[in-house]
Amino acid sequence: MTRGMTSADVAGAGARPRRPQGGAAGARAAQPSSRARARAKGPPADPRASVPSPDLASDVFSLRVKLEETGELFRVANCRNDMTVRELKEELDLMVGIPFNLQRLHFLDQGILMDDAILKFYDVIPGAVISLCIWHYDGWTELVLAAVEGDPSKLSCLGVSEDTFYRTANSQHFKGEQWRQWTSQRAFVALYISAHRGHVDAVQYLLELGANCLGKSPLGRTPLHVVAAMGRMDCIRPLLEHSANIHDRDAKGETPVTIARRLNRSNFERKMFLLYWMIKCGPRDPNNLVVREAPKKPSPKALSKGPVLPP
Repeated sequence: MTRGMTSADVAGAGARPRRPQGGAAGARAAQPSSRARARAKGPPADPRASVPSPDLASDVFSLRVKLEETGELFRVANCRNDMTVRELKEELDLMVGIPFNLQRLHFLDQGILMDDAILKFYDVIPGAVISLCIWHYDGWTELVLAAVEGDPSKLSCLGVSEDTFYRTANSQHFKGEQWRQWTSQRAFVALYISAHRGHVDAVQYLLELGANCLGKSPLGRTPLHVVAAMGRMDCIRPLLEHSANIHDRDAKGETPVTIARRLNRSNFERKMFLLYWMIKCGPRDPNNLVVREAPKKPSPKALSKGPVLPP
């Protein structure tokens, strides 16, 4: 036995060292395996991760809408995959000039697109053509065609005045107030569409016949709203002369002024604003103007004296 060594030391000379209890302060912590480190770090960073997906980048797109009864083709911008059919019809009310409640939309087949469904549900793709039809009841199709054409002689035969002989299966029993509401609604729709197309003669004829330019579509829009959307300069004056208001708000809170501004029709907006105030203020006869003299200014000498105080 070596000097200075105990028997316990000799017994444990060839044994495995004992694990320290509680761990020494300077002991190295157990290192995780390379696989564990890879899991902790996650997948390697992709340098293309910051680039938006092509599907998301093209989320806003344009559609074409064909009015089947006339063959007209309209472009509708700012459409989205999550856009509902109702939202699309609300935009068509303004851009195509067909009131919301008369629209019937189809895509690819003859199935009607439901208002609450989104465009993605029907697999509508950018640039697709959606068919817009008019509901075939109560003679609306014939009235829409006449208004699109802008022919006053045809409009006069389609129930736009109370003294008309035109009847439908629905209206043949109407009398009194019910009859007046039916004819006034048809006159308004004819005015709405004619104004959208810029048919000044038809607009003037309908206004003189009693069509209400303050009437509103189901979305709260007046004929002046669609005139502003399309920039129909010639239709501004007749509507304003019959009390149309440039500040009327639709269901979305838009006025003819804000619509013209949103669609970058600055010249139209300026002309509409000037005509509105010219007509609102009325003509001014120079002979009736009262000339008022301005008060005389006190002389510098009087100002230097200052006010005279009582004794």
